[in-house]
Amino acid sequence: MSIPSSSPVSAAATAIITGGSRGLGYEVARGLAAQGYHLALIAKDPQGLDQAREKLIAEFPQTSVATFAIDFEVTTPAAIDRARQQLAEVKSAFTTPSALVIAHAVMSEKMSKTLRTTDAEWRRVLAINLDSTFMVVNELVPPMADARAGRVVIFSACLGRMSGPGNAGGLAPYRISKAGVNALVRNLAHETGMGARGLLVDAICPNHSRTDMGGPDAPRSAEEGSETALWLLERPFNHQSESEIERTTGVLWEDHQIVPW
Repeated sequence: MSIPSSSPVSAAATAIITGGSRGLGYEVARGLAAQGYHLALIAKDPQGLDQAREKLIAEFPQTSVATFAIDFEVTTPAAIDRARQQLAEVKSAFTTPSALVIAHAVMSEKMSKTLRTTDAEWRRVLAINLDSTFMVVNELVPPMADARAGRVVIFSACLGRMSGPGNAGGLAPYRISKAGVNALVRNLAHETGMGARGLLVDAICPNHSRTDMGGPDAPRSAEEGSETALWLLERPFNHQSESEIERTTGVLWEDHQIVPW
């Protein structure tokens, strides 16, 4: 991957990235490390986190990388409480991050149509893709909103759109969870002033990328799938701009363009 150049960031700039040990989340972390961010990576697998940390520090020796192992399969009250407590630890370590990227997710079973999905599969996918996304936002974004600064980027999917191509059914839990993510992003952006108060909230469609979820035959690399997220974290923004791209937040993006949903 050719890391895009950018203006130097503040020495205190910190980015928190879920799903940061591999795939799209790791590539976002790598791009931000190149720009001088301090990183906090969240993922389920402690060993994967350790490996990601070692690779990032080897490539970017000036980067500090903290890791937090959190299981976002929050399908029981005990799992919810445990994840909440762990997110509170992240919050106490990084009071006001400059960027929050939510990149963790799971795909639903191949034949999980609405009339063929079990309760367990529905609950698993919705818990990881939507419920835990709410928990991360609910726990970590308030300091950013209070500071009137920062950017939140959440990996969604074009399969979660309510219009346009690719929404003809199938993979019901996944599609519906991502439609919920899109709605969460829009709602949060409106609640926080649509960028006028300094906080930007956006969703992205990374398109079909070569990750553990996307598989080895996907047309895009993980680096390509992460590029729009990195752009959103650095793009010029002015809520009074005449340019739609520069004044808009709270929407779904694909390849630097707003995607109707």
